[in-house]
Amino acid sequence: MSKALRNRILIILGVVAACIAFSWPLEKRINLGLDLRGGMHLIMKVDTSKLSENAKSDAVIRAMEILRNRIDSLGVGETVVQRQGEEQILVQLPGVTDRDKAVDMVKRVAHLEFKVVNEDPSLFKEAMVGKVPDGYELKYVKGEKSEPLLLEAKAAMQGDSISDAKVDFDQTSFYPKISLTFNGQGTKDFAELTQKHVGDRLAIVMDGEVLSAPNIREAILTGTAEISGQFSDQESSVLALALRSGSLPVPMYIEEERTIGPLLGKDSIDAGIKAVIFGTVAVFVFMIFYYFIGGIIASMALFLNLLMTIGVMGFINIMMPESQVTLTLPGIAGLALTLGMAIDANVLINERIREELDNGKALVTAINAGYERALSAIIDSNVTTLIAAFMLFQFGSGPIKGFAVTLTIGLVASLFTAVYVTRTVFMFLMENGMIKALPMLRLIHVPKINFLKNAPIFLVVSLVVIGVGLSSVFIKKNQAYGIDFVGGQVQEYHFSKAVSAEEIRKVIKDGGVKDAVIQQFEKNPENVIIRTAEDSYDQVQKAFKAVFKDNPIEIMRIEKVGPIVGKHLREQATWALILALAGIMIYVGFRFKHFDFAVAGVVALLHDVLIAMGLTVFFGRQIDLLVVTALLTVAGFSINDTIVIYDRVRENFNRTGKKGTLSEVINLSINQTLARTLLTTFVTMLVVVALFFMGGEVLNTFSFTLLIGFIAGTYSTIFIVSPIVVWAQQFTKKSW
Repeated sequence: MSKALRNRILIILGVVAACIAFSWPLEKRINLGLDLRGGMHLIMKVDTSKLSENAKSDAVIRAMEILRNRIDSLGVGETVVQRQGEEQILVQLPGVTDRDKAVDMVKRVAHLEFKVVNEDPSLFKEAMVGKVPDGYELKYVKGEKSEPLLLEAKAAMQGDSISDAKVDFDQTSFYPKISLTFNGQGTKDFAELTQKHVGDRLAIVMDGEVLSAPNIREAILTGTAEISGQFSDQESSVLALALRSGSLPVPMYIEEERTIGPLLGKDSIDAGIKAVIFGTVAVFVFMIFYYFIGGIIASMALFLNLLMTIGVMGFINIMMPESQVTLTLPGIAGLALTLGMAIDANVLINERIREELDNGKALVTAINAGYERALSAIIDSNVTTLIAAFMLFQFGSGPIKGFAVTLTIGLVASLFTAVYVTRTVFMFLMENGMIKALPMLRLIHVPKINFLKNAPIFLVVSLVVIGVGLSSVFIKKNQAYGIDFVGGQVQEYHFSKAVSAEEIRKVIKDGGVKDAVIQQFEKNPENVIIRTAEDSYDQVQKAFKAVFKDNPIEIMRIEKVGPIVGKHLREQATWALILALAGIMIYVGFRFKHFDFAVAGVVALLHDVLIAMGLTVFFGRQIDLLVVTALLTVAGFSINDTIVIYDRVRENFNRTGKKGTLSEVINLSINQTLARTLLTTFVTMLVVVALFFMGGEVLNTFSFTLLIGFIAGTYSTIFIVSPIVVWAQQFTKKSW
């Protein structure tokens, strides 16, 4: 064995060993996103509109500290509380299943006040007829009786002196009550207050609501107090927690919510893994069937690609815990898609080797030449896809970032496995005389088709399809977009016994929810999706509990996006697409030194994106963040094919000494690379089809958009890019 080969083998074995070490045990090395293990993702808006500029930043910082204290009291691990922008706070609660308690906990201001009740009959009578005296306010006690009280407007004491609050039970009513303990100054102040107002009633007011108003029978000198009322267990525990952690400086509102129940998380994992396994096996089987020995080597490389992707994620999580890589549901899709797209390099190499063998070269020479000639196209195509992945990471939300990270790691790993690992295996087999020939199937021979001849017809067809799709977007207006971009709420429930959509529509309509869109699936009629323009969760819950008492219901997911956030997400998605296309155009222009190539490539990408987006809406789907992810993936995939043709055009011009017209060379190049173009699309589609049929409801529209986009990408590579390049060259009169 030569020294060079031995060193290459040692490097590969070292990488494999490191990947196994960093990926095992899998459950400890890879963090699952909220969409896989369940939990809550909240974007909280801190209302600082009534504060001065100097106080606004302090209010947000104080709110974050209080939220951390409250969340820590829940005992939830791996939580996230981060500031976003000037007035937003990101809160992630993995594994939280009690959605109502969590929302109440983070939203509650917990501003506690003690106010003296004025029981003067004449003043009370005036207040009841709408003439509230100055310095007073009319409030009603929380509960069934709703007793009216006239309170002094100025609080006699506030809750900032509370050191502890815990839940006890009233021995008479058996309702939960909250026992308060004051700090040193609070004990002194409360003693003075109660001593001064013996015989009066003292109202306990929380966030402007009177919880109770007990009589002060005697001065309380012990530094303790009680809040009683008809609390539920959840209300009392949330209230005590809020009081312990302190009151928020200003109110907060939920602008964006994504709650995933544990059942949906488990279903997503099962569906995602099943799709990955099926798609991977399909790719392996095809490659081995079509390329025989070359296919076996490529399949080994793909398996190592998967191992490296997981290993790198584990390495980052161990070595850089502050930069945790999380595997999300789109990330699983990215894992599968990476395998499908990574096969592009292997197909390109094998097809190049086949060409060299057809030219009569010896096996060793053909293999070496195949790798050398394929390298530039492999690097260029991966770089352009990485540009799209970078834009996804910059502008995407949590799950989308997970997809971008997985795709990026997988693409970098594919460069190593496809170029370095497979070549090392070939070197080992040849050096030991284990292969004498490299048989391959040839379903597609090199044709001699004039692809430019009917270019105007294909352009008209494309314009018609784009027109139909965009018309659907404009006609449907806001209905063409998911809640990510227009705001609204999606609620998904799992019924123990299937209930018809019509019955659910009637139940929630009677409960006050109008204009709701009810979606039910034939395969899983127990699952129901409710889409509304406004937050209708409380009304739906109340209606369900009243009607479906004997039909247990489990929350699968709750997604809510405010209109402001929706507008912001739409702007981010637009910028991601624009900057990705611009980045690809600049790279291609400099790489090939012809900006007519770059412009043609970007026009083709825009063509593919518009067709994929338009037909997605035309077939009744909505554009959301996952669809934008699919569109950027389509752009990365499509430019791969285009770059392979560009690379062949450049090579053919160099070989022929610039003989022949640009049209002739482009036609020749398309014919030479046609087999690779169709094979790559077919193999990648195996994975996408697996995601479409087996990846679950969440990934269904995502994979549907990919299917349309990949077909459009292959079409545009062959029929759209080439005539644009030729026309651009005729217009600029730039010689080659």
